[in-house]
Amino acid sequence: MIALTSPYLWYTTRATGLVTMVLFTLVVSLGTLVANRVGGTTVGRFELNELHRTIASVAIVFLAIHIITTVADSFVATGPLAVVVPFVSPYKRLPVALGAIALDLMVAVWVSSLLKARVANASWRFIHWFSWLAYAIAIVHALLTGTDARHGVGLVIVLACLATVAGAAAWRFVARPTRAAGRTALSPLGVEPEPRGVQRDRAPTRPAPGPAVESSARDATPFPRRPQPRRHR
Repeated sequence: MIALTSPYLWYTTRATGLVTMVLFTLVVSLGTLVANRVGGTTVGRFELNELHRTIASVAIVFLAIHIITTVADSFVATGPLAVVVPFVSPYKRLPVALGAIALDLMVAVWVSSLLKARVANASWRFIHWFSWLAYAIAIVHALLTGTDARHGVGLVIVLACLATVAGAAAWRFVARPTRAAGRTALSPLGVEPEPRGVQRDRAPTRPAPGPAVESSARDATPFPRRPQPRRHR
């Protein structure tokens, strides 16, 4: 029981909470770059997309550590059920409930990204919009729950993250490009499914040689040969 009330658990919870917020700020910002098709010869779109996905996976790991240390610390009674079910925690019911809602939304976005090849493009985009809502709820959760997010360096980090995402959101809507039907950013490691109802332009195949092809070629000759009169001997 002494180990479950160690201050190191509390310090780990606070540190991983701030690190997770910074990582998810990078995830949302990079997602905006991918959505607006930013990329060139130095850093391509696929590289940005892979960086976006990699940082998202790292953020999920830090988020898991943040949740595990919070539940394991017996100094505050939250309970494992409060991690995913809102309004069941006896400790700071509303702030912890906001954290559970943000977690549920983030997991939904993360799972949809893992199953992107099997999800329709319209459904995938709709689920991905939840990342903005999850980030906003996570900011409120940090301000109401975190002891470091309301003053000092922690408050500066929270405000900087919030300003970065707000600027990315504004640029996302102002500089939004015209999206082709059924197309999304694709990782080079995956396979893009064929959009429903949309057929891609394919290179015309060369027809096999045969009598029909030869006759059409003769008919298309610009200067047909005149028949020669027969000579009588």
